Amino acid sequence: MSFASEIPYGAYWSTPFAKWQGALQHQHSLKFAASVAMVALQERRIDTTSFDWVVLGMTIPQHQSFYGTPWFSGLVGAPQATGPTISQACATGARCLINASQEIDSGGATSTLVVACDRTSNGAHLYYPQPAGIGGTGVHEDWVLDNFMHEPLGGHSMLQTAENVAQKHQITTAEQHDVVLRRYEQYQDALKDDHAFQKRYMKLPFPVMDEKGRKQIGTLEGDEGVFATSPSALAKLKPVMKEGTVTFGGQTHPADGNAGLVLATPEKAREMSRDPGIRIRIKGYGQSRVDLAYMPEAPIPAAQAALRQANVKISDIAAIKSHNPFAVNDIVFSRATGCDLNSMNNYGCSLIWGHPQAPTGLRAIIELIEELVLRGGGLGLFHGCAAGDSSVAVVIEVSGARA
Repeated sequence: MSFASEIPYGAYWSTPFAKWQGALQHQHSLKFAASVAMVALQERRIDTTSFDWVVLGMTIPQHQSFYGTPWFSGLVGAPQATGPTISQACATGARCLINASQEIDSGGATSTLVVACDRTSNGAHLYYPQPAGIGGTGVHEDWVLDNFMHEPLGGHSMLQTAENVAQKHQITTAEQHDVVLRRYEQYQDALKDDHAFQKRYMKLPFPVMDEKGRKQIGTLEGDEGVFATSPSALAKLKPVMKEGTVTFGGQTHPADGNAGLVLATPEKAREMSRDPGIRIRIKGYGQSRVDLAYMPEAPIPAAQAALRQANVKISDIAAIKSHNPFAVNDIVFSRATGCDLNSMNNYGCSLIWGHPQAPTGLRAIIELIEELVLRGGGLGLFHGCAAGDSSVAVVIEVSGARA
């Protein structure tokens, strides 16, 4: 199956991802994403007044983010466009892409701007009035920390879902650490030749501006928060949970950042493309939900659904990218599908470069596209789990590229 919409080659971008409480912790994520998108579109000579649909992905509230997409569209120079603000935890980036594609396929839009942004640092502290409470006292939560630690249906943490899957499939700490070492090695390929791979879609060095966006206060040479690792360093780590298997080395870290891309009809995509001969199309997508507290298993049925819709097999896929908050994710996916564990996630993944939630999957899809271009084309699969034991997967096809 193919969809009418296409991604113009080169019409996508991502900031470096910065660690929790790091260089980007002061940024209002929506306003920051708008300023990054505006510059990226100007550099690509894409007219913001040409967009008739905008999709904003965001999972962590920011001041006045109630206004969502209309506010973002105005800031980015597309006041004529509107659209939804989408929040689907870690699946948000992929969901935004699917929503934009469906809008074009339905004839509701001809060109769309898709941007996903989040800041896990300094998450909102919310208070909910409760008139029926003792003395009218309400309840409160830390939006980020409390939801990492407590799933409302089961009362478990995100980490517990990884331990449940590790126990079910007999995945050891040593196996997880082997995956971490391989993913760190793959990420080093993205840094070669002065970040040559990342510079295909990322502005580096990246200027860090003050809160008002007027004065440069620093520079990011690349992702912030990636720690060098080795077998001996990992061997010293103990599982986080008692009698568990997952160490701090075997899981991702919270981060801040944003990513964006353009989706359009084939005719408009060629006009916006850096190379009109390269075509990037969505071939299929799928979603799934698995048993309570088994989140790392969710990408398996989602990917299978996406492959069925695309009418291809896993053996037809040239490159795979995953949102892997835990090394457990990749291990169980490889066992279930038969794909090569060591060849997934070339050039990096969220296990290594961090997890700002909404933009995580979108950056992975952008890297998947560039890997396929370097290969000379082919089919790629993105899959990633999300809170609530759910997942979204997407099959992408790149054609017309020259290896």
